[in-house]
Amino acid sequence: MTQTKQWNAELYDDKMNFVSHYGRGLIDWLQPVSTERILDLGCGTGDLTASLAESGATVMGVDFSADMINSARQKYPHLPFQIADAHTFRTSDSYDAIFSNAALHWMKRPEEVIESVWLALAPKGRFVAEFGGKGNCELVINALRTTLAQKGISADERMPWYFPSIAEYAALLERQGFRVVLASHYDRPTVMPDGDRGLRHWLDSFCSPFFADLSASDIDDVCLQVTELLRPALFQDGKWIVDYKRIRVIANKSSE
Repeated sequence: MTQTKQWNAELYDDKMNFVSHYGRGLIDWLQPVSTERILDLGCGTGDLTASLAESGATVMGVDFSADMINSARQKYPHLPFQIADAHTFRTSDSYDAIFSNAALHWMKRPEEVIESVWLALAPKGRFVAEFGGKGNCELVINALRTTLAQKGISADERMPWYFPSIAEYAALLERQGFRVVLASHYDRPTVMPDGDRGLRHWLDSFCSPFFADLSASDIDDVCLQVTELLRPALFQDGKWIVDYKRIRVIANKSSE
């Protein structure tokens, strides 16, 4: 997923399993069939890779995180998984479809990722993806900016995410040669598990790049301040609801 984020696969599966839950809807956009070869790009701990395999398709899961891949291999030993950086991924195999859920926003050089996808797809192959779009988690990011600035830290300099608009991302796909056939940028308010602890689970799971070089007590202090800044807007009926905004896209590779 990203070179700057160290993933805790156990925490991810335990507290952030909504990622795979929402991603199952993206499989409906993909419509996999049994004769296809499918690459799951940024597969995490493999839950959606396994769902894709249920169609009878031949699937491969890749992720930059060794911890995620090790977990995927333990959970689904019958499926192939590989540690790979999507920016530089190359394969001698040719895939009918490439699927990616909640991963592309961790990849900050999108042109390189799109080239990797193009080269791995067979002629007439399709790329189906969902990831954070423009404005994703904006309230949380603003709270991090405010709180970290008090410690002399620029949140923007540590920003681990790429959240484009549809126009920005479609232009990159088209420049590579893809035909964008469907795209949606939509609000998806997302409930965190564990009541009042939910936002802290989210910060622990996804925000470590912001906390580089901070002590454990400083991280606790930042998370507490961020929590209180966000409570009036994002804590509702005993639950944290994070302000997700997502892009879904289908892009086809031309025949060659």
